[in-house]
Amino acid sequence: MVTKEELSELVWSKPLAEVAEELGESRGSVISMCNIYGVARPKQSYWAKSPDGKTPRKVRLRPPHTHRLIRDAKEHFEHCRPLNSDGIMGLFKSSYLKPYKKLLVDITTSKGTLDKALRFANDLFSNLESAGHRVTLARRGENLRRAAIDERETRGKRPRSYFDSLWSPMAPTVVYIGSVAIGLAVVEMSEEVLLRYVGGKYVRDSDCAMSAYLVDRTRTTTQDAPSGRLRLLTYSPYYRVEWSTTWQDTKDSSIQSSLKQIVKSLEGAASEIAIKLKEEDRKDEIARLERLAAEERYNREEDKRRAQQSIKDSQEHLGQIIQQWSNVMNVERFLAGAAERATTLPEAERNTMLERLNLARQFLGTQDPLDFLRSWKTPDERYQPLFPLTD
Repeated sequence: MVTKEELSELVWSKPLAEVAEELGESRGSVISMCNIYGVARPKQSYWAKSPDGKTPRKVRLRPPHTHRLIRDAKEHFEHCRPLNSDGIMGLFKSSYLKPYKKLLVDITTSKGTLDKALRFANDLFSNLESAGHRVTLARRGENLRRAAIDERETRGKRPRSYFDSLWSPMAPTVVYIGSVAIGLAVVEMSEEVLLRYVGGKYVRDSDCAMSAYLVDRTRTTTQDAPSGRLRLLTYSPYYRVEWSTTWQDTKDSSIQSSLKQIVKSLEGAASEIAIKLKEEDRKDEIARLERLAAEERYNREEDKRRAQQSIKDSQEHLGQIIQQWSNVMNVERFLAGAAERATTLPEAERNTMLERLNLARQFLGTQDPLDFLRSWKTPDERYQPLFPLTD
């Protein structure tokens, strides 16, 4: 991969078509590289010969536009957790970059495809913003989610195990088409590759050059590995609405050529998502009214139950008071009879019995029926109904 200085020297020393041929890239890829690095490039008229037959001197041009989400992204992606290249787990599971910084553009890629992914994301964002649609990271208070990422190019029967812990950003990257947000995620796809155990580690079978004798005597396995091909996942970041679609590279074509189609498709999808959001709002309002009605029914039933319970408790308490008073009257008759009998006893014994009668009265407590009645509570004193009682 050329450096910024080398790229600048190339684009100012020869026409763009020759630079692309020298680098083995397409003309569009070279333009994207210039955008990523911020390298100014001359207009086509620059290469026209001047009247004296000499090539014009270099002129200072304004650097091409690089989207703000892409501007410093490469540095942050390269400042990532170490990539271990030993064994299956190191060579393949750790091939995807996991930058320490989490507030970054949503790109999942290996180191070898990082420049390509950044160029595509920059071109996509530029096309969207040229059409009047803002691309940014979702703010925390917007309650937008990031869709689950499946990097596999083809979803076979073998369960996912090696890339389940892919890096994920703190906030989804979204484009606002009107007031509707659509999530954007650029992912380098993985493909199944045949690995051969050679020299104490697994390597791609396509990279091995060995005799048929050794081929038959080395073990192999199949694992997922980054393919260098990109997929664009666009999705609804709203929890209530499910919608997603993808565009991806093939071995014969690139999604770079589909940018205008992608922009047009997302504009149509925004209307679809807006309709779904309105429908979900309608369902939420119906559910809210149903919850309020259910809460109202419960409150009325609970109010009626508590009012009826207060009547029952008041009746039971009054019955207990009447029963207590009946018991008190029996005790009073007993004590009165005992006092009357005590008057017939000799003085010393009479005084002893009267003293014991006083102790018995103190032990039994009040004998005033009004004290019992004061402790009774009417139904309204026990509970005030919130709603009018109905039969």
